[in-house]
Parts: sequence; C-alpha cells; structure tokens
Amino acid sequence: MNIYSDSSHSALKYLKDTEVNIDNVLLMTGDFNIRDNLWDSFFPFHSSISDDLIIIADSFNLTLLTPANPCPTRYSDMARESNSVIDLMFLHYELSKLDRYFIHPKNCLSSDYAPLSIDISIHEEVIHTSKFLIPPKSNQETSFIEEIILNFKNLDISDIGDTEKLECIVNQFGAIID
Repeated sequence: MNIYSDSSHSALKYLKDTEVNIDNVLLMTGDFNIRDNLWDSFFPFHSSISDDLIIIADSFNLTLLTPANPCPTRYSDMARESNSVIDLMFLHYELSKLDRYFIHPKNCLSSDYAPLSIDISIHEEVIHTSKFLIPPKSNQETSFIEEIILNFKNLDISDIGDTEKLECIVNQFGAIID
C-alpha cells in the first residue's frame, strides 16, 4: 500500500476514522509527512500523529522498519529548513526477517526526495502434481468419448421451461463427466 499524506495528514485521518477493509497488507510505504524523533534522530520532538500512524500500521499487522543507511528522505531547497525523514516503510510482522530497507541518497537530477527500496528474495518452490491423461487415439479415449455421448443422449431434456431448469441439466451433465 503506497501512502501519500499531505501536510494536514488527510490519508492518516481517513485510515484512522474510516472502517477500512483492506486485507493482507504486506508492505506500507510512502510519504507520511510526519516529522518525529522516532525515525529522525535530528528532529527533537515526538508527535501524537506519529502515535496514530503506529496504531494504524499495527491494525494492519505492520511494523516500522529501520533503514540500513539512516539519512534524510526529503531534502529541503530552502536554507532555513533542515532535511528530514518523512518517507517510511512498514512491513508485515511475518516478514520481519526483512527488517531493513535502503534509502537511496538524493540524486542531483531527481526530485527533492530520496527513494526507498527493499530487496525481497524469491525462493523457487517445486510443486509436485499429477494428472490423468488419456492417450490420444487409444481404446481408453474411444471408450471415454462413447460414454460421454451415451450420457448426453440419456439426459432428460423434456422439461426445459426456463433458465433454472436448463442450468440444472447442465450441472447434472457436468457431474456425470467429472
């Protein structure tokens, strides 16, 4: 889930005040526009809005990740403003082994934000399956086709007065060939 919350924290207010029905959130990241000493060691204050964010994340079973290389995620272009950490990443508790993400330092050609990234390794999984296969042009195939034709001929289609009755006949035929 990618979040952009403006300076009025509209996205957080929406998530907090609305009965949000979002299942299986594995990752929540984005620009939360919240400065707090919880994630920015150069910022001296704590905000109640941060508490709301942590509660919202917890409701999705997410935990705040720590960057592997702590540095600002937003670079100010104004001399009196300091750089800040307002872009964050939360990960599902079950994926806690992926407990670090990376902040890519500001590129002079890009925006005033430093992009975040996380590497999630994909493991190959072999799933063994089997299927029943009738060899083409075999006696088995001939017998199977004859059985389907016979069952098809024996269907009682004398009373197909509406769609519901037709569906019943189709379902009976499906059960026969399964």
